[in-house]
Amino acid sequence: MDRRDFLGRAGTIGVAAMVSAAAPADGRAAAADRVRVAMMGVNGRGKALTSLFAAQPDVEIPYICEVDRNVAGPALEIVAQAQSQTPQLVEDIRTVLDDPSVDALVVATPVHWHVPATLLACAAGKDVYVEKPLSHNVREGRLAVQAARRHQRIVQVGSQSRSRPITQRLVEFVRSGKLGDVLLAKVENTELRPDLGTLPDEPVPAGVNYDLWTGPVPQLPFNRNRFHRTYAWNWHYGAGELGDNGAHWLDICRWALDVDYPLEVSGTGRRLRFTDDKQCPDTDHITFNFAQKMILRDERIRTPYGYQKSENTMIFYGTEGMVEHGRWEGGRYAFRVYDRRGEQVYEEQEPSPDEGIVPHIRNFIDCIRTRAQPAADVEIGHVSATLCHLGNIVVRTGRNLRFDGAAESIAGDPEAAGLLTREYREHWSSDLLRAGS
Repeated sequence: MDRRDFLGRAGTIGVAAMVSAAAPADGRAAAADRVRVAMMGVNGRGKALTSLFAAQPDVEIPYICEVDRNVAGPALEIVAQAQSQTPQLVEDIRTVLDDPSVDALVVATPVHWHVPATLLACAAGKDVYVEKPLSHNVREGRLAVQAARRHQRIVQVGSQSRSRPITQRLVEFVRSGKLGDVLLAKVENTELRPDLGTLPDEPVPAGVNYDLWTGPVPQLPFNRNRFHRTYAWNWHYGAGELGDNGAHWLDICRWALDVDYPLEVSGTGRRLRFTDDKQCPDTDHITFNFAQKMILRDERIRTPYGYQKSENTMIFYGTEGMVEHGRWEGGRYAFRVYDRRGEQVYEEQEPSPDEGIVPHIRNFIDCIRTRAQPAADVEIGHVSATLCHLGNIVVRTGRNLRFDGAAESIAGDPEAAGLLTREYREHWSSDLLRAGS
């Protein structure tokens, strides 16, 4: 039995006990029993994920893939301290994927790289943990699902709410019938975003491989207001605030209401305050209509205050009561239940800030071994990201739309339908996207 066969079968024969028995004195699993995970993109969220994956006793990180050498140092140091060996720093993801000893890839790049990296990794026989939103557009998300199924890969989307115990209990409560018929969910996003100002284009900084950073999409001149931590608000590289935050909260709403694709999406979005280089609105109101159910989303990323001191909140309205769920002061998630009179009758908080991310990572690692479907499987991530993309299409076109979920298409509006996909440049990583495989 070779090493990859071992990883595929060990979950059925008690791999946890085997790892524990073979663990060296420092508590880490024996090298032969570790899952070898490469990190792609280690600035911001990628740095946090590097720390969390490196802390797992049965994970080894042999590669850091980062196209900006100016931000790679902290991640290299994190891994070196955790596993007493400095990983190899590479720019080109193909170097990582060509190594047969690598089991999985963690993708924490800008959004325009999420699906291209996932497609390449699946084709190379690697499992994938990819940050949310899964895709830049609807077609990309479907390609990711197809690639995962075709190559029989585990693809976990970084929607850690699926593994957060308190959110799991919330969903169970909403579905329990104790609120009566729950037909409506509302999301309030009031997480204040900074004013970026306006910046001119400039030469590419030293240490940045901008061609690789751009990847499969048409290249724009370098600008710091569409680079690290600012790309998300530029339509060319990101999915706006709706894709950034909405991917989490709309996913929970879908999960609790047990719905998938909307039939109609309507609403409006505007830039009421920001006059900076952001392209996405600072204020929007989007309605997602399903058969007999509805999700409303309000966004105000220009205000410093939130709903009952929560930056992100959702409310589920039932015929017998309602429940709020959000991230309140101190970063703790909680839910509060109200009866028909509006009186609070129950409250539950998680004991420490976000307890979902480590279980989510553990779920991914365990699924690599067992080949079970992960908590936030690629299909789940695709459908939730689709809601974000459809909301953005409404905002960008200024028109409501009807969506055919079976065909993943928009009829009667060529401009809106065109935003379900995008153009790609002639580039080594775009062949898969153009071919649709």
